Amino acid sequence: MSTVLLRKGRTRTGDADDMAVASFVMGLVGLLVFNVVLGPCALVLGGLALARGTNRRGRAMLGTALGAADLIVLAVLMTANGTVSWSFTG
Repeated sequence: MSTVLLRKGRTRTGDADDMAVASFVMGLVGLLVFNVVLGPCALVLGGLALARGTNRRGRAMLGTALGAADLIVLAVLMTANGTVSWSFTG
């Protein structure tokens, strides 16, 4: 794959690597808060990073999996409690 030089020394793979890391972080944080927003963002960023040929494939795939897990947690919360938020009290 050829490396395309973008603005100020950035490369397309460098941007894809950043997307992979952002996907992982959003997916991880989304398990705790804002899963309705961070889950889809993690899915999209992970998919884009994989499509652009990131060097951090594992992190992009893990971010995508965590984004999917965020949406599963959201579905379980909505089914169990009828709400989209965590509740540690009875």
